[in-house]
Amino acid sequence: MIGLDSPWVLASCGLLVGVIMGFVARHNHFCTMSALERFWYAGDSNGLRSWVLAAAVALLATQTIMAAGIIELSSSFYLTSALSVAGSLFGGLMFGVGMALVGTCGFGAIIRLGGGNLRALVVLTGIGLAAIAAQRGITGHFRVNVIEPLSLDMTPIGSQSLGTLVSKAAGMRLEYPLALLLGGAAVAWVFANAAFRRDRGKITAGAVIGLCIAAGWLATSFFSNRLFSEVQLEAGSFVMPVGDTIMQLITVTGALPDYGVGLVVGVFIGAAIAAWRADDMRWEACDDARELSRHLAGAFLMGTGGVFALGCTIGQGVSAMSVMALSAPLSIAGIVFGARIGLGYLVEGSPFGFLRHARHSEPAE
Repeated sequence: MIGLDSPWVLASCGLLVGVIMGFVARHNHFCTMSALERFWYAGDSNGLRSWVLAAAVALLATQTIMAAGIIELSSSFYLTSALSVAGSLFGGLMFGVGMALVGTCGFGAIIRLGGGNLRALVVLTGIGLAAIAAQRGITGHFRVNVIEPLSLDMTPIGSQSLGTLVSKAAGMRLEYPLALLLGGAAVAWVFANAAFRRDRGKITAGAVIGLCIAAGWLATSFFSNRLFSEVQLEAGSFVMPVGDTIMQLITVTGALPDYGVGLVVGVFIGAAIAAWRADDMRWEACDDARELSRHLAGAFLMGTGGVFALGCTIGQGVSAMSVMALSAPLSIAGIVFGARIGLGYLVEGSPFGFLRHARHSEPAE
């Protein structure tokens, strides 16, 4: 039995939350890249609405427990005084292109690996190694010397939280009312679609994943003042934690697994359970060297871009959004545009082929 003061407690919390996330995501086919692709090419917005629902639920749940004084997240790395505009946009762009080349994000790759997809293993290895290099290795020099100096100093405001910015401008505390407004508007848009209201699987996936992100904030915040070791406040991201998981597997450094490592392992286990229950486990590998090279290139772009942007589709799109970080919409804009460029290259033969299509589809005057 792991006690509340055990050094393994954070990893255990991440493992439990990850199992839930992995099972629900695999069972209900929650995938950001698939959602964008179906929205652009099939006119199906259900997957996209499920992802927005996850962000909205995470925002409402996180801000509610913050307003109740249960957790305090001002020291989260999403809310630092340095707003990396270049990192968010450029890193997000890199991540989006890589996501399109691979066909999924880091979270989706773990879900696929749970069903026996060996291409996902290649992708996750590439993401992890690229993330380590961008954080502590050779591409980290570019991040430190080029990306970080272009950050905006938000010290006069206090943090890069939209809630803090609005509150300072209004002269009163408006963080929670703003969260209710933004979250309520997002939920209203999500359920405005009749087809989505009938899709219980997508509704369940979005709601549960959003609550899991809030649970991550709750766990890391709760134990940050109860463990002797330093605890990073986090809720869910699948770039640097993938690299940390690899390091835990291949090295003995004395550092115990943290919440992020537990989450990665838990998502894999949960996805594997869902695949086994659905009799959907099968080995899959790359068809040829061309496909392998595309997956390796995409993994490098996601691992590097994810570190530059401080997150991925889950890290920035849901976790950072839940604390109203200004980096979240910037990173997501970069990811979405990058994914569109990548799909344009793969599907239409040109990275900007969708722009030509949009011009040709305009009605003549």
